[in-house]
Amino acid sequence: MKFSKLFLAGMIFLAACSNNENRPDISSIKVNTTIERFDLDYFALDSNRLQEGMKTLVSKYPYFINDFTANILGAGPVSDSNQVLPIINRQFFTTYYPVAEIIKKDLKDLGNTEKELNSGFRYLTYYFPDYKMPRLIAYLGPFDAPGVALTDSAIAIGLQLYAGKDFPFYTSQQGQELFPSYISRRFEKEYIPVNVMKAVLLDLYPDRSTGFPLLEKMIEQGKYWWLTKQVLPDAADSLVTGFTKSQLEFCEKNEGLIWNMFLQSEFLYTTDPSIQKLYIGEGPGTQGLPPAAPGNIGQWIGMRIVKAYADQQDKSIQPRKLMQLSPREILDASKYKPR
Repeated sequence: MKFSKLFLAGMIFLAACSNNENRPDISSIKVNTTIERFDLDYFALDSNRLQEGMKTLVSKYPYFINDFTANILGAGPVSDSNQVLPIINRQFFTTYYPVAEIIKKDLKDLGNTEKELNSGFRYLTYYFPDYKMPRLIAYLGPFDAPGVALTDSAIAIGLQLYAGKDFPFYTSQQGQELFPSYISRRFEKEYIPVNVMKAVLLDLYPDRSTGFPLLEKMIEQGKYWWLTKQVLPDAADSLVTGFTKSQLEFCEKNEGLIWNMFLQSEFLYTTDPSIQKLYIGEGPGTQGLPPAAPGNIGQWIGMRIVKAYADQQDKSIQPRKLMQLSPREILDASKYKPR
């Protein structure tokens, strides 16, 4: 038994070393950004003196306050002449204060999230040296506000979409109409780093797949998941894809079957957006496959094709070069033939 434990530990160590050999050396890249807590400062204001309190936030968060009031609350920028803001601001503050109290308790410590993000930005800086690190700021907005928003000066993280899958609003009828359970189950703190990096990468490489045939769109979309894994190599595949563990197991076990389904499909080269949505994008499942299959399975196959291409390059392919390749170039050189 003792020998078995030592052997297992040695195998784990060797596997870790092997994985690390394929990673770039980022030890000289320093990133130590903290997540500024606009949400805590905002909901700590005196509800009887909101107007005066907003002035303190203008001073502390000049790079974000107008994004919050104008773009998130939809009430315009902070100014003495803005007569709408005081009304909407008070309505929002009063309505969401109970939500803020719960989130303040459950998401008080974002230390591990900061560590993961700093690691991700170190890899991002390695691959994209010209990238300028923005501020990270946490806010709490209406439930229909984005979980990640890129502003001119910051990356804003909307904590209202990371309160935990069992948060009462998510499970309510109104919440389920807005966010079905196959979406709201991902409203966990662990998804913040992945979602931030996806937003940054999409900003660096805007989606150019509009009008692409289904197969090429699958590969183009798959690039983003592959690239997310390059900057967050320790992130679980379930976080990157949004699939459950059982859904991932289904995909990995039946990769050949899934690919064969696409090859035999009459829609593989369709440009019809309504048909493409059956295979790419949010959904509880995939038409034509067992219930165990996830939605957005087309992007997963696309990522696998991209990975097959990258593996053919002996890990020498640079992300910025791969992102510039056409889907057809990647497919032809990938030799993708899953079993």
